[in-house]
Amino acid sequence: MIAAAKAYGRYFETLTPAALDDLERFVVPEVHFVDPFNDVVGSAAMRRILARMFADLPDARFTVTDVAVGEAGYLRWRFTGGRWTFAGVSELHFAADGRVRAHLDHWDAAGQLYARLPLLGSVIRAIGRRIGSASAR
Repeated sequence: MIAAAKAYGRYFETLTPAALDDLERFVVPEVHFVDPFNDVVGSAAMRRILARMFADLPDARFTVTDVAVGEAGYLRWRFTGGRWTFAGVSELHFAADGRVRAHLDHWDAAGQLYARLPLLGSVIRAIGRRIGSASAR
């Protein structure tokens, strides 16, 4: 499973709009993909999400910083695109043939994305301060 996780990580590090045609080499047709904004089933749906990412952020890139395998595979990564940079972890579950059957992204959308938006960011930061001071009591 470590070889499959590393190969998948390399695929994401070299991902381009043209490379989306190779997605099915790495995921099963009924792959379950989840991130903070999406929860879809199917390689076609996953491809549409990734294509939209490149349409919105043509310079989008993932850098895999660590790979681990236990009952599942895990990729720790850093995303850069446009003015955005954030870190996360992808939890991977593999099919018997070594392709990914579930790709579950875990990253802090509130702290790494929403808090940096002009209007929404001030509200998110105020809520965070309020919750933080309440838990310190």
